[in-house]
Amino acid sequence: MDGRGRWLDNVFIERLWRSMKYECVSLHAFETGSELRVGLTKWITHYNGQRPHAALAGRTPDEAYHDVPMPSGPGLTPDQRANSSAVRMAA
Repeated sequence: MDGRGRWLDNVFIERLWRSMKYECVSLHAFETGSELRVGLTKWITHYNGQRPHAALAGRTPDEAYHDVPMPSGPGLTPDQRANSSAVRMAA
């Protein structure tokens, strides 16, 4: 992690760990490692497949990764979405 541009990689990972900590681990009192594994698996599935992300223009990470077209509707216009630096960085 000491190469050029590596700080940007670290930003995304730190954000993921922060979200996991506040949205899953801190809210549940897991008694065993097995319970923790099941809880984290459910949270990661929700995070990647169901939870929209502002940095991805309201898409889920699965939609952005698999390049699913963004639905039209309230929020950013298609031109704004196409020019969004966050969408370009995530893709």
